[in-house]
Amino acid sequence: MTSAPDRQEIAALIAAATEAGARPSAACAEIGLSPRTLRRWRDPDGRIDEDRRPFAERPTPANKLSEEERDHIVATCNLPEFASLPPSQIVPRLADQGTYIASESSYYRVLRERGQNHRRGRARPATRRKPPTSFEAKAPCQVWSWDITWLPGPIAGAFFYLYLIVDIYSRKIVGWEVHDRETAEFAAQVLERAVWSERCLTSPLVLHADNGSPMKGATMKVTMERLGVIASFSRPRVSNDNPFSEALFRTCKYTPNWPTRGFATIGEARTWVQGFANWYNLEHRHSAIRFVTPDQRHRGEDRELLASRHQVYELARNDHPERWSGPTRNWQPLGTVWLNPERSDPRRGGDGSADALPHEAGGGGPVAGPADQAA
Repeated sequence: MTSAPDRQEIAALIAAATEAGARPSAACAEIGLSPRTLRRWRDPDGRIDEDRRPFAERPTPANKLSEEERDHIVATCNLPEFASLPPSQIVPRLADQGTYIASESSYYRVLRERGQNHRRGRARPATRRKPPTSFEAKAPCQVWSWDITWLPGPIAGAFFYLYLIVDIYSRKIVGWEVHDRETAEFAAQVLERAVWSERCLTSPLVLHADNGSPMKGATMKVTMERLGVIASFSRPRVSNDNPFSEALFRTCKYTPNWPTRGFATIGEARTWVQGFANWYNLEHRHSAIRFVTPDQRHRGEDRELLASRHQVYELARNDHPERWSGPTRNWQPLGTVWLNPERSDPRRGGDGSADALPHEAGGGGPVAGPADQAA
């Protein structure tokens, strides 16, 4: 609702524009006002009238509960036999006794108005968990993600365990091992060997994982502190916080040569994973990094390769311009990759940093989010 001073100021501006030669409809459109609204503001004498809607007398709804009925609802809910029951239990019990006062929603509304609608019970109320910390990878060996997955064994119910570490910037598998059980000791070994293999001992490195016991074991924690690795963890029971590892596991288990009948021995499992890791790193054109191999992006060779692809497409368009309705395919190198970027939440009215990120970062390419579809 527009106050009287604001109405008068708007009417004066429109009148000045009209006197200067503007049409009233155009002047109203410029200020975002309908001409009919301006006419409605004026009283019969042409003066700007005060908005009388807040002070208008409105009839009481016919279905509104009286104060006596509201008091009756509260008194009924406070009876000893109903004191520990919600309205959804009280209303049917009263109906069995031949009594009807109001609907369940009216009970809840009246109790809420009187300050008697509170959570009860021993269960803890639902809480909004703090979102995971966001990390940015502008180059290899800055942010790693790891997890453990089951590999089917020779009989039903028997499994081997694949420890897998992936660099989220290049999607390269930087470390893996297969063992017969899940322990923090094995996890620490995989991490230490990966750090030495990638020669990133002196660089700041973030290692993201879920909340499993091998990830938070004492041996793993001590090893990370000794190597200077920063720990990052998913929220409890939220698998989406570790998307890169989950996507990689899906790629692993949906390759055509995946042994559906399981692995006979742990040696056979290790041999198969070795072949998969070599194929994935050296041959697999990853859809999330412009269809270059993880090894090419890890070594920085993707820029030259993508520039060559762009040149091929430009030559093809020059040869047949009638076949192209717009620019050629985007072969710009992917830039910054974010782990769990912050997002705006319209329910909280906040703005997340991921939505404010530039569309180009880390060398000219678009920003990559956590939705890593490993195709």
